[in-house]
Amino acid sequence: MIETFEMWINGRATPGSGGRMQSLNPFSQQVWADVPDASTQDVADAVAAASAAFAHGPWPTSTPQQRAAMLRKLGDLVARDAEKFALIESRDNGKLYKEMLAQWRYIPEWFYYYAGQAVQSLGEVLPSDRPNFMAFTRREPVGVIAAITPWNSPGLLMVWKLAPALAAGCTFVIKPSEHTPVSTLVFAKLVKEAGIPDGVFNVVTGGASVGRALVTNPLVNKVAFTGSDDVGAAIAQSVAGSFTRLTLELGGKSAQIVFSDCDIPATVNGIISGIFAASGQTCLAGSRLIVHSSVQLQIVEALVARARTIKLGDPMDSATEMGPAATAAQHQKILAMIQDAKSQGAEIAVGGGSGELGGFFVQPTILTNVTPQMRIAQEEVFGPVLVVMPFKTEEEAVQLANGTNYGLAAGIWTNNVRCAHRMAAKLRAGTVWINAYRVVAPFAPFGGFGRSGIGRENGREGMLEFLETKTVWIEMSGSTRDPFTLG
Repeated sequence: MIETFEMWINGRATPGSGGRMQSLNPFSQQVWADVPDASTQDVADAVAAASAAFAHGPWPTSTPQQRAAMLRKLGDLVARDAEKFALIESRDNGKLYKEMLAQWRYIPEWFYYYAGQAVQSLGEVLPSDRPNFMAFTRREPVGVIAAITPWNSPGLLMVWKLAPALAAGCTFVIKPSEHTPVSTLVFAKLVKEAGIPDGVFNVVTGGASVGRALVTNPLVNKVAFTGSDDVGAAIAQSVAGSFTRLTLELGGKSAQIVFSDCDIPATVNGIISGIFAASGQTCLAGSRLIVHSSVQLQIVEALVARARTIKLGDPMDSATEMGPAATAAQHQKILAMIQDAKSQGAEIAVGGGSGELGGFFVQPTILTNVTPQMRIAQEEVFGPVLVVMPFKTEEEAVQLANGTNYGLAAGIWTNNVRCAHRMAAKLRAGTVWINAYRVVAPFAPFGGFGRSGIGRENGREGMLEFLETKTVWIEMSGSTRDPFTLG
């Protein structure tokens, strides 16, 4: 049965004036949802609603305490409906229901954390060197935010932007991926239930043309985007002339660096989680295994043995360990990159194909005999593909790890605390895990170096991305001296 959903503009559901599009369940490959394909007028209406809510509505005059209360309420509502949202996203992108449920049960923590940030003083009194002047800073909301989110974790990556934006006092228009729009549309009703005024949160759905209309709208003050580096570059170019503020959370080619003194069972589990969880469809996937040559054979044999036992299947089945790729295009891209690597001399230790289930499934794949110059070692696959490269010295490990245009994340596996600290300092990555991988939290800033993005999400830094700094000078003496008189 196909379910019908509508966009959300100025506090109410609307079909808009454009056409319709359908969302496919990647596991069943059947259409399950029908949503609007927004027109340019729909986008303009949504941005106008957000602009009016920022300029004239009750939101800009609300106190931090009032915003914090609504954020806490919104977090409570998400916790109440976590199972519903997990089911929606598993249907929409093919990720495991149990994984999405854990994610949605944790999402309320972002609203609780930024409720606390909302009531903290972010301005400061400055140490003036002029006795007759007091100087201080104010932090004021940027304004209307245009957000674009990808298909791999639409709810979580929306909240990484929305929670700090609301805490800062901004208003919001979001375009979720055309492949996974439903959870964002359903979420909009919770925003209204939480008491957040109409126009503060708006949702438009559609493809690339909708995204272009949104980010180039002159009433937009900031763009917050998560997705590929190529699209991020195009967005940056499109808003450069208007000087629209920008946050980009882009791709990664993250390294898992394994030293000879590591705890091998824990390391193998961490590597498996880092690349095969979520079918490898995460920006922070640990897709490059940089392993000391003395333990390479032992580590790779253990990884191959575990990869062969990973159960592919229905994302709703609790026994399933890996679901399908989210789209037909992504499925074909993953397989094409594996074949390209093979043609360049890489060897398939395990996997490499679609497997018995067919459809959008890709087998957990490990490639050996990979050189740093190969495309598979440089470009983001966004699938369950791990490449293996050995090293002998710490300096060589650093060179390999930093040898891409990306710098999103890295994992270090060692029991040598001195080595761990040295490596953490040398790696060009926004997040470094030591003897762990894929840990995120609302209080911990997340973002990357190089082509992995601009700016940070989460933490206090994530809040500051949605605030402008204003300096205020106050003359305290009341003097009316002639400004052209010295002394």
